Amino acid sequence: MNISQNRRFLFSAILGQDKLKYAYLANIVNPRIGGLLISGPKGTGKSTIVHSVESILPEGQAVDGCIFNCHPAKPQDLCSLCRQRPDHQAVTRKMRIINLPLSCTEDRLIGSIDIEKLLKTGQKVILPGILGQANGNILYVDEVNLLPDHLVDDILDAASTHWNTIEREGISVSHPADFVLVGTMNPEEGDLRPQILDRFPLCVKIETIKDPAIRSQVVQSNLLFENDREAFHKKFAGQEAETGKQILSARELLPRVTIDPSLIDSVAVSCAALKVDGQRPDIVIIKTAMTLAALNGRSEVFSGDILLASELTLVHRTRDGGLLEPPTTDEIMDNFNKNLPRDKEPIQKTTAKQKIQVAVPSDQPGVKKNGNP
Repeated sequence: MNISQNRRFLFSAILGQDKLKYAYLANIVNPRIGGLLISGPKGTGKSTIVHSVESILPEGQAVDGCIFNCHPAKPQDLCSLCRQRPDHQAVTRKMRIINLPLSCTEDRLIGSIDIEKLLKTGQKVILPGILGQANGNILYVDEVNLLPDHLVDDILDAASTHWNTIEREGISVSHPADFVLVGTMNPEEGDLRPQILDRFPLCVKIETIKDPAIRSQVVQSNLLFENDREAFHKKFAGQEAETGKQILSARELLPRVTIDPSLIDSVAVSCAALKVDGQRPDIVIIKTAMTLAALNGRSEVFSGDILLASELTLVHRTRDGGLLEPPTTDEIMDNFNKNLPRDKEPIQKTTAKQKIQVAVPSDQPGVKKNGNP
């Protein structure tokens, strides 16, 4: 373990935030979900949670020497520069977190020309922006609600299309921008415009932990982290390794995950009944549910996957053309419980291989009073 990782709080040590952990893992397993917004007051550990995944992030391949981290096995997604190269030798790189500073300029975000080299040699050399560095990685935007709207629009455009184009001084270079977008915000410091808020696929609102036992464990973990980093990392090493394996297994399983058409119909009916704007939420719910199934080691989507995915997808969505407030968790659960087929099983509680526990409502389809389907 390197020094920077030793400074980080560990993902396995995060307690009382199961929905957030599932949403974060789902995006790491399947970046095509499109991103995650974490909203919560000051001091709830938003940045700590974002950076806690560093030790469990998987490795990936990139074209050796490519400044945009192009994937050698995806010829259709090669940047303009790689397409001109005769070979694409692969190197292994660990997924990492790219931080976007609040003072970021558009040139720094999109990419630019090396002006110093242009003046000295006359050569036009591309400088990759943060969107280029983020390809294949996690792009973290802290205080996203304080970022200028035009930069947020650029980021969300790249996140949805998975491409970015640098056009400077007569040069045009397109490159993949396939990243996991994670934004954090304190709603007390200002809201995001509804149009921007709606473009974050998933959202989790962090709430204060009320269970005294969990609060006590949080204090103990933090004291151990501050006083004895080595003991802290040893305590959670096994769980960290298991979660890392869970990510790799889910990525391998995801292409084989299937979903019954009746579940898709139920999602469409429920979203229509809730008057959710647009079709994007329906698609995100299905993508997320399939990823949650893979995270739980299943090749079939259950109603429990849909229920959790619907809450993560809809709690921040505009409705009825912006005339209605986003649905509450109770509204979402009541609506989807009414429309989901009852012959599907829910997400099961924690097993030996499953390190994240999700509470299963007793009235959830397919669940008997004892919690077993």
